[in-house]
This record gives sequence, structure tokens and C-alpha cells, in this order.
Amino acid sequence: MINRVKTMRVGVPKETYPGETLVALIPSHVPMLTKIGLHVLVESGAGEAAGFEDEAYRAKGAQVARDRAELFGSADIVLQVRTLGANPDKGRGDLPLLRRDHVLIGLADPLTRPEATIELAKRVVTSFALELMPRLARAQSMDVLSSLATIVGYKAVLLAAARLPKLLPMLTTAAGTIPPARVLVIGAGVAGLQAIATARRLGAAVSAYDVRPAVKDHIRSLGAKIVEAPLEVGEVEETSGYAKTLGEDIYRRQRALLTPVVAASDVIVTTAAVPGQRAPMLITADMVASMARGSVIMDVAADRGGNCELTRPNEAVVHHGVTVLGPTDLPSTVPTHASQMYGRNLANFLLHLCKDGSLRVDMEDEIARETLVTRGGAVVHPRVQALLGGGGTQ
Repeated sequence: MINRVKTMRVGVPKETYPGETLVALIPSHVPMLTKIGLHVLVESGAGEAAGFEDEAYRAKGAQVARDRAELFGSADIVLQVRTLGANPDKGRGDLPLLRRDHVLIGLADPLTRPEATIELAKRVVTSFALELMPRLARAQSMDVLSSLATIVGYKAVLLAAARLPKLLPMLTTAAGTIPPARVLVIGAGVAGLQAIATARRLGAAVSAYDVRPAVKDHIRSLGAKIVEAPLEVGEVEETSGYAKTLGEDIYRRQRALLTPVVAASDVIVTTAAVPGQRAPMLITADMVASMARGSVIMDVAADRGGNCELTRPNEAVVHHGVTVLGPTDLPSTVPTHASQMYGRNLANFLLHLCKDGSLRVDMEDEIARETLVTRGGAVVHPRVQALLGGGGTQ
């Protein structure tokens, strides 16, 4: 069945999550939407933190709203970086501004905070969660998680290198040869692969570990050494391409196999995560204590509980001379390019849904069906419904 919702205006509000510097659409994306008959409205100042002034939006054909109330009152489709579920405190301020015909698109964290979807359903808002984008070839241009993970992997290595009291590359100097630093990357998804590539470009000797056999060729292609830790764990990957939760016994065995590699590493970047679940704990405090003083662990799974026992979100913990960092929003440290990548993915998604100035929710289309969370006063996504115990209706 295909339902059509007539839409004319796309609204881009200023982000309200503390420390968020991204904007959902940058000026160069505006013509992509106006070309198909959509009108773009941007809240004044929405792009400033990412380096995009109001005038730049006007020059590309967008209008600028004086304030948030005007933007929500005029927009039919609202594009955000973080919608309510991904902005649980400040995001509640937008609830009174939402009306029953609004379409809301952005990151929503529906598998971790499914209760937020009930609030949207009560307001009869049609909402799409970009985290749920299926891993299809035709959806690659809309995959915001891959875009943001690319930035996370890159920045994780740079920040770890800045903390390390050693140089990363091998250097031949007047004082002799300096050996390369040893970097271990745990998890070879998009963030992990980018971390491997960045560490290699900086000259480090890089090793990588992932429980999924299918990613070994990707690790080798980047010139990293594979940490061989054979485990009979059965199926380790969801059909979505993400790792499964494997159980504490498997994680315990992984820790035992990784212990000597961890002890020999100067820098460790951990990226292992399971959607909607706590990140697996793969590095214990005792393993950290076995590392040389001055070593650095960059745990980018900190917002999901962390892969290291000592990780504290957005804090630096020093244990036996080893620094454990737990950043939770690395894309906001490079907002210009992060917004460019996120906004392009979001614009591509909107172009996929919209034809001739109208938004069409085609339930036969896997991209629309898998990202649609609320509609017609109900939570309609099966996985989110299951987390709510089958509830989520008015």
C-alpha cells in the first residue's frame, strides 16, 4: 500500500542536545530538495556551530525562520540530527511544537530509548529513525551511521596519538631509530576500519581483532595484522551486518585470548558494539594494569557502557599510568564535514521518499518500512514494539 502525505516545507531547526554542533542540512544540500518542489526553512543560527551562516542558506534558496516556533509551525517535514529519543532531556521542549501531520526524520535511538517513540505516537507524528537504515546496496548513500562512524574512527586515533607520550611512526634520527608505536583496534566495523587506516597512515604498527570472520579480508586490505583468536561461537552477525550479543562466556574467552595483545599495545581503539545492547566488556582493569605506563585506550563504545571496564563516558581515567578515554560525540569535534556527510545522507533519504513535492510512505519499500517508527498514532516498527512489550498505541 502506498500512502501519500502532501508536504511543501522542510524545516531544519537548531540542535538542542548539549554540545551538539552538527546541523541536519548544509546550504549545498538545499538545491537538491528545491529541485523536486520542496521548500526549505532553516531556523536562524542552526548552522553556525558547523560554520554555515544564515546568509549561505538564503543564497542557496532557503528561507530563514526567526525562531523555533515559526519553524515548527511552518514546516511539514522536520529534519534533525537528534530527535527526541537521541535527545531525551532537551528534546522534550519540542513536543508542544509537534502536530499530528508532522514528519520527523533523524537519529532517534529507538532500540535504547523506545519509550520516546510513545510520546511521538501520542502526537500522531510520522517519524523515521535513521539508525534503522537497512544494510542494502541501494541504501548506502543514506547510511548516516557509516558516515558518522568514519569520523569516529579517524578522530579516535588522532586524539589517542595526542595523548600518547610516544611518536606513532618509525623514525630514523641522529639519535638512532625510533620503533613504531603498536596500535590495536578491537572491532572492524566502519569505525574500526577507519581507525586502522588512520593509524597506518600515521606510521603505526597496527593489529586488529574482530570476532566476525568475514571482516578479515578488510583488515588485511588496510595492511594491518589480524589478531587470531579462534572461537567456536556459531553465528556472530545479524542479517543487518552488525555483530550479535554473544554471551558472557564467549566474552570471557575473548578477554583471555586478547590479554597478551593488550599488554603489548601502546594504543588501543575499541569500537565493538551491538545495536540496542550494552557494549561487550572486552578489557578488564587487570588487563589495563598490564600495559606500559603512558599507554592510551580510546573507547568509542563509551556511550553504550564501554568495551573497557574502566571507561567513564566523556572522562579520562588513569589506571596504573594508562589513560582510558571515553568520548561519546566525536563527530561534533569536526562539525563542518560531519554535517556535510550526515546532511547528504539525510537529503538522499528524503529524495528517496519524496516525489514531486510530496512524501510517500511505501510499505513495500524496505528502506521506508525499516526506518518508519511511528505513524497514525501508533508505534509501527516491530523491533520497537517488541521492546515496548507490544504496546505503543494511542
